[in-house]
Amino acid sequence: MTEQGRVIKNYMGYYYVETAERRVFTCKVKGRMKQNRFSLCTGDYVVFEAKGTEGMITEVLPRKNFLQRPTVANIDLVVVTASCANPEFSFLITDKLLVLAESAGIPAVICLNKTDLAPPDLLQQCREVYGRAGYKVLPVSARQGDGLEQLRNEVANKVTVFAGPSGVGKSSTLNAIDPCFQRVVGVVSEKIGRGRHTTRCADFIPFAGGYLADTPGFGNLNMEELEVENLAAAFPEFAEYSRACRFNGCSHTHEPGCEVKAAVERGEIASSRYKSYLSIEQEIPAKKERSGKK
Repeated sequence: MTEQGRVIKNYMGYYYVETAERRVFTCKVKGRMKQNRFSLCTGDYVVFEAKGTEGMITEVLPRKNFLQRPTVANIDLVVVTASCANPEFSFLITDKLLVLAESAGIPAVICLNKTDLAPPDLLQQCREVYGRAGYKVLPVSARQGDGLEQLRNEVANKVTVFAGPSGVGKSSTLNAIDPCFQRVVGVVSEKIGRGRHTTRCADFIPFAGGYLADTPGFGNLNMEELEVENLAAAFPEFAEYSRACRFNGCSHTHEPGCEVKAAVERGEIASSRYKSYLSIEQEIPAKKERSGKK
């Protein structure tokens, strides 16, 4: 019997596919698909041949969107999850995740966790930096239960992925949103200042008319699959200034008459965002060269 459904989890070569009737089938990929290059990840809609509670996937249906890291498809919202402390907040990592969301055409908000540990002025600084770029900042303390109602409202009726480095509290935040989730959580190493990977794969959990996706954390976030010439478009606050640059195709790095650089100097674009732009702009070709990509 031929069925259609959404991959809600994939692990060790098995794809768990949920149908519209909320039946879950444990599937593998049909041999003829393996003969060709294919991309299949959590969130994909698929066609499969069902037998009992198992199935063989025969086709991956067209995607609405695709997020490279974490690797998920057909998403309505990315919650870029960061922590105020332990590990300390990183503008660069937050900006990299926002760039990936923008490049995929997926709306994003920032969940700033561990507000009970926040250094002075960090919350206000993040609101100013990211509010100016058009992003909503949601302060949360998963441990104390602060800010959760606003977060619940934000993710209701959406397919939402929580993305962020290890230790920022993605799984803890999901548990705080709904204690029934019972996600495994870890602790941050005092020696290296990073969390331990407790989530091993991306999986979708039904919540409030949609799904929430917990994803594995990371220590480093590579950007080599992006193209340098498209990077500026992933910083939405650059747009109005880019149009006024003296040269078409301005890279906003060294050219005279660059209105983006002028806006940074005037304080109209946050310096941290521009520093992230320069860092990513230099990182992409360097990583491509090391990995042999063009």
